[in-house]
Amino acid sequence: MRNAILAILPAVLILAACGGPPPPPAVEAPTREAISEGWLGSLDSHGDRFRALEGYLGGFSSAMWEVGERYRHVHQALLDDNRELAEYHWAKIGDAIRNGYRKRPARQANADALFLDTVFAPVAESLASGEARERWAAFEQGRAACVACHAAEDVAFMNDQPMLRDLRAP
Repeated sequence: MRNAILAILPAVLILAACGGPPPPPAVEAPTREAISEGWLGSLDSHGDRFRALEGYLGGFSSAMWEVGERYRHVHQALLDDNRELAEYHWAKIGDAIRNGYRKRPARQANADALFLDTVFAPVAESLASGEARERWAAFEQGRAACVACHAAEDVAFMNDQPMLRDLRAP
């Protein structure tokens, strides 16, 4: 033990005499050359890059695209009697709508009032139940809320498409 202390002591004394370990190197901001020359990197400023990303990510319509796909998956999961998959996609529908109105806050009032705050949780609870009839009734309740929200947002034409017209309870 004494030999170990004697071996370490000179290093400790040298570090103490020098003021401790050297400071870490300074981190520099990336230079223009370090930024990719791709579709974002070729833009002149971070502001331009953020505007390009906002345009790329879309508004509420991109969120509704995801909702529509997941709505189809809920319907198919119910047809397949795959309750867990229906529950999963239903939960993701809520996430997609919330992400959508983060980008377009004007859509939040109707999305909350007609869907998320009123219908969403009861439908989720029914989808989790063991009774197929109750799950299908919940699906129809969710469908009706979608239709009502589209009407309230002045996009009732969205309701005249196969997904909302034809994907119904058997």
